Amino acid sequence: MGNSKLIELNDGNFQQEVLESNVPVLVDFWASWCMPCIMIAPTIEKLADENRGKIKVCKLNTDENQYTAAQYGIQGIPTLIIFKGGQEADRIVGVAPKQKIQEKLDSIL
Repeated sequence: MGNSKLIELNDGNFQQEVLESNVPVLVDFWASWCMPCIMIAPTIEKLADENRGKIKVCKLNTDENQYTAAQYGIQGIPTLIIFKGGQEADRIVGVAPKQKIQEKLDSIL
């Protein structure tokens, strides 16, 4: 899987990569055992490609980073949260079509 363009987040770099980012950030909260997370991964990669330069796209493994997942009250995964200026601007829980996610991004950009 070519995840090179997606930034892997952890409890340690979340503040710097997401909250202090000067561009909006889409964070995919996922886990390796979660089938819907695996299903949505190619969509997330396409969004990263198509919005390159406008947003930052990151993944956070909720199993390995339970502190951050708890901070944002992540219950069901996948959960996508769009951050802008260090604040949560929008959230999508579950698998959503690419179009729907893009519309939410557009409304924030």
